[in-house]
Amino acid sequence: MMANDLFASLRTYLNKVSDGERTPAELANALNNWVKQSGDVLKSKIDEEVHNTVTRMGFIKREEFDELKAEFEKFKNVHNRPASKKSTAAPKKKPAAKKTTSQKKSSR
Repeated sequence: MMANDLFASLRTYLNKVSDGERTPAELANALNNWVKQSGDVLKSKIDEEVHNTVTRMGFIKREEFDELKAEFEKFKNVHNRPASKKSTAAPKKKPAAKKTTSQKKSSR
């Protein structure tokens, strides 16, 4: 289809060059514009098809992956931080006083 457009456009421009209505430079410029536009259309179609296929397969874009990874790292860092010393320190118990030998005998 695009080839037909190209040939039709070329025929029209060649006729105009032959009739003196257009210069060869204008023909070359028109051809360059057509090639650029066709390339842009083709690139767009390829990008669209790749996106549709990748989405159907369940893949995500690298940017989305990097964002999720950064968010996960933040989450992991928040939940893996050691708690503050005040909250983790168990109340210290006073050691029980040792009984002396005389106390042991008297408690019997």
